[in-house]
Amino acid sequence: MQEFFTPIDTSHFNGATKYATTSYGKLINAYLQGGDFPSLENIQLAIVGVEEDRKGLNNEGCGLAADYVRENLYKLFQGNYQIKIADLGNIKKGDSIDDSYFAVTDVLAQLLQKNIIPIVIGGSQDLTYCNYLAYQKMEQTINIVAIDSSFDIGEGEKKLDSQSYLSKIILHKPNILFNFSNVGYQSYFVDQNSVELMDKLFFDTHRLGKIRKNMESVEPILRNADLVSFDVSAIRQSDAPGNGNASPNGFYGEEACQITRYAGMSDKLTSIGFYEINPAFDTNKQTAHLVAQMIWYFIDGFYNRKQDYPIVDKSEYTKYRVSIKDHEHEIVFYKSNKSDRWWMDVPYPVNHQIKFERHHMVPCSYSDYETACSDELPDNWWQTYQKLG
Repeated sequence: MQEFFTPIDTSHFNGATKYATTSYGKLINAYLQGGDFPSLENIQLAIVGVEEDRKGLNNEGCGLAADYVRENLYKLFQGNYQIKIADLGNIKKGDSIDDSYFAVTDVLAQLLQKNIIPIVIGGSQDLTYCNYLAYQKMEQTINIVAIDSSFDIGEGEKKLDSQSYLSKIILHKPNILFNFSNVGYQSYFVDQNSVELMDKLFFDTHRLGKIRKNMESVEPILRNADLVSFDVSAIRQSDAPGNGNASPNGFYGEEACQITRYAGMSDKLTSIGFYEINPAFDTNKQTAHLVAQMIWYFIDGFYNRKQDYPIVDKSEYTKYRVSIKDHEHEIVFYKSNKSDRWWMDVPYPVNHQIKFERHHMVPCSYSDYETACSDELPDNWWQTYQKLG
């Protein structure tokens, strides 16, 4: 693994010689210039910078982002927990873009097999495709959540880039994608044909305005994710100017931090990537600083995981049964006595039991239970039921 990485040069980091003893700069086991590559023994989270940005449309230079984010991340203090984090340095650009893709896929696959959660700092968002490919050896279908102002589905057989990676994921064989969710799309950036395609695939799409009216509604979506891809252009330009495709509307910085904390708290999530951060457009390193805080919130969420996913033992849950449409459907809900979080059980054919075992217990909210009590099928129950069938 080490052969893919270049060490981190902190000589240009502001304040690098004065890190407090409880700051990340002192506590993260980093691959520093002149030092050894970190041991991965007992490591829970691994930071991976990626310099590849050749397919970052309108955003050349985002491959330089990782060190700018680190400069701010290392100044932050750990919370009320003991972190076990390694920073592996930066995956250098390959001679060809395919070399870079191979390196990223191989590194992330190795980390996943060691049950270490990669925190990827890109680079362009087409690297999400590499992250997806890293799950192939796990022999399980996965859910992807993208925080993005558009769907990045591209057009037809368009080559892989930062705005078409999703189509490559959908068309890839073998297909290990069970569900894709977009959080924060803005309608004027999305072609109606793409909206119709997402509906046909039973994928979840959530408009920015709808999510911002109730930020807590994003928690069940992220609780169901294996992989999260965060495009910084989903954040409004005033809060995150460091992006060639930044626009006036989007999430506020504190909302972005709330989203990443929810991602960290997801017992199911095993990788996350932050993409399209471009120092060339940044003002006073504002975007790099924000992403550093977003990563801090992700880490904080991780160390506050509840470990209450009701896959086997359901004795610690309150069970509710709701009949829908004159007993045509019965929905079984589970509420965790530990965290007050909700799930609903979606039935699936017996012959699909092994393949879809991880997906029939769907995270939801109390409002989904209220919807069922009003004799209506919750949208995410129906979408999952369609896919399981």
